Amino acid sequence: MQSLRTTTRRRSRVVMALGAALVAGAAGVLAPTPAGAAPGSAAEATRLLQETAQRLTVIDEQVHEGELTVARLQAEAATAAAAAQAARDALAVHEPQIRAIAQSSFRKQESRVAAFLTSDSADDLVQQMTTLDVIAAHTNSLVAEVAAARSAAEQAQAAADQATATAQASLAELEKQKAEVERQAEQYQSDFARLSAAEQDRLSTLVAGPKLAAPSASSLPVAPNGAAATAIQVALSKVGSPYRAGASGPNAFDCSGLTSYAYAAAGVTLPRSSRAQSTIGRQVSRSELQPGDLVFYYTPISHVALYIGDGMIVHARTYGTPLSVTTVDQNGFRFGVRLTG
Repeated sequence: MQSLRTTTRRRSRVVMALGAALVAGAAGVLAPTPAGAAPGSAAEATRLLQETAQRLTVIDEQVHEGELTVARLQAEAATAAAAAQAARDALAVHEPQIRAIAQSSFRKQESRVAAFLTSDSADDLVQQMTTLDVIAAHTNSLVAEVAAARSAAEQAQAAADQATATAQASLAELEKQKAEVERQAEQYQSDFARLSAAEQDRLSTLVAGPKLAAPSASSLPVAPNGAAATAIQVALSKVGSPYRAGASGPNAFDCSGLTSYAYAAAGVTLPRSSRAQSTIGRQVSRSELQPGDLVFYYTPISHVALYIGDGMIVHARTYGTPLSVTTVDQNGFRFGVRLTG
């Protein structure tokens, strides 16, 4: 039971941690703009939207992290449910034996009386009683085994119930946060749409870097037929696709959705979060970057791009800015990660 209580407390902390992270994101990242900060010019509006774009990038990443947490909790709940069923099955195996013990218990008492009445000698009586004691010892052992199996089944079921409740609570918190993110993103896109075309281009450049002409994959310094070459070719084929939070292709993407999609085409599975992607492979510096490396930005990490060579990346940056090629030297550069070679 101590193990069950420890597991219960740990899972409860997971739910509270997830909820706290998402609530903190909602409070700190998606806080409404004060009335006094209303833009008084196009330049001010652009600045405010630039700040909002960065905040949305952070909260989008928090939602991705929450999705990974919920997926893990759901897997734990499924595993716990399977363990509970196995424990119940193990207990059910003993049911016929327990029924037989109950039916024969009275007969065993009769056998002891008969042993006294029918024994021809003391030695004969001892032999019969020893046999009966062996049978009783086996019965007691079986009863103890059944009791342990029943206790294990009860604990497994309690753990399964707790795991399911934890996963459901985390999912409910995540869905609530995602709805808030969608509302804030719609407001951002509405504000973005009110800018002139020139102002939109300026904002996109500030947020996502200058748009560069997409090169052909064959012109880039990458070995053909490898995973990196395939990922780059696929990513470049999607230039111009819209940004959409939570999207991983084939017609819209967010940042980790693009990198996941591109490398999936090369047979490489990446986790669905820029922060999680930053923990795999070998970390490299700006000067060490090679085509196919993943490139990460901001503290904490909340954006990932695909390095294609010659100082360029392809990335899906934010709402209103389509997937594009730009320079790797963006604000907030952290490091690269090499997945292959």
